[in-house]
Amino acid sequence: MILLCLDVSNSHTSIGAFDMSPAPTDEDGLIEHWQVSSDERRTADEWQVLITGLAARSGIDSIDAVSMCCTVPSILVELRSMQERYYAGLPVAVVGPGVKTGIPIHTDNPREVGADRIVNALAAAELYGGPAIVVDLNGTATIFDVIDADNRYVGGAIAPGVELSLEALASRGAQLRSVELAVPRDVVGKNTVEALQSGLVFGFAGLVDGMVNRIIDSLGADPDHVTVIATGSFPGSVVDHCETITTRDPYLTLTGLRLIHDKNHG
Repeated sequence: MILLCLDVSNSHTSIGAFDMSPAPTDEDGLIEHWQVSSDERRTADEWQVLITGLAARSGIDSIDAVSMCCTVPSILVELRSMQERYYAGLPVAVVGPGVKTGIPIHTDNPREVGADRIVNALAAAELYGGPAIVVDLNGTATIFDVIDADNRYVGGAIAPGVELSLEALASRGAQLRSVELAVPRDVVGKNTVEALQSGLVFGFAGLVDGMVNRIIDSLGADPDHVTVIATGSFPGSVVDHCETITTRDPYLTLTGLRLIHDKNHG
């Protein structure tokens, strides 16, 4: 049995295929994964052609179940249309109201919490246990999600992403330009390129460490007993310089979607 998982964010879409026979544990069963752009112009039929093409190249000739989360409303409309046309009758879980997640959400308005944040929190709680902090680094945003010692999702924080910040600097700074996200020779840049790289790499590493330490203080937890998980399409150059990250799990969201499938169709 092949389970197709889709994690659609503002800039990128992660797609994974799990072999569910026999039922795997943790990230076991992930037999293939791909990353594509989140193009709002892509139609339901185009999504299906893209997915089946990627699957066929990996020797996957059939899909038996689907689990997905999407934070882009216009894309979600097309994905639902794709599901209704091509996967009708199959077990399908679209993270949102009415879907079992198995994790208590302790926020002012649970319905406004992003689907991907709930999926990440579920995976962190099930795989690592609380207290835990998920640091989801992607191009658009740097997202912190917090699970307390009782495995409850209690909220988090959102900051700009590395790529978004670089694009803003390049477009708004008259003498600035886009640069490669690489580690400069020193934190003190000797030219404009190195100065930008220093601010992005060391600046965002400092952002992550500063926020993680403040969150741990807010939880009143022992830092040695808090798991801090980096996930998303994170730049390795940034994560390499984060002192508070304890675990890297690039497939955390896909694993969470597998868990969502288990809880709704297991």
